[in-house]
Amino acid sequence: MLKAGDKAPDFDLPTNAGDTLSMKTLKGKTVVLYFYPKDMTPGCTTEAQEFRDHIKDFEKAGAVVVGVSKDSVKRHDNFVAKHDLPFQLVSDEDGHLCEDYGVWLEKSMYGKKFMGIQRATFIIDGKGVIQHVWPKVKVKGHVAKVLATVQAL
Repeated sequence: MLKAGDKAPDFDLPTNAGDTLSMKTLKGKTVVLYFYPKDMTPGCTTEAQEFRDHIKDFEKAGAVVVGVSKDSVKRHDNFVAKHDLPFQLVSDEDGHLCEDYGVWLEKSMYGKKFMGIQRATFIIDGKGVIQHVWPKVKVKGHVAKVLATVQAL
């Protein structure tokens, strides 16, 4: 997994609403890039709603919030519409971005091993350098910690 001080890998991927997003278009902005396992699941929904509920605070601090999962653009569109999410969700269906950031890992549930996205958040500065990483996110209270860190930058 990438760490603070590493250069953030570039990407050019589709987002909800048929847009595309790249690190180049985000240059000069503080980016909160959060990876999550799957749209419409309880933990991912709670995390997205907490980012939604604090989006004005992130904007006031000069930060852009971007979510990433392997879900399709259509599924992202449904997730955004259902929960009124005011930020972009990147569709990394082939998993290259997840691999670049080191969040595509072997996981275990009920004794079964499988590959999946480890919930993680990266704060990237305007020069494209990772400033802070939360490698194993627990949803409860996470967004408040991210916001406090962004405000302190």
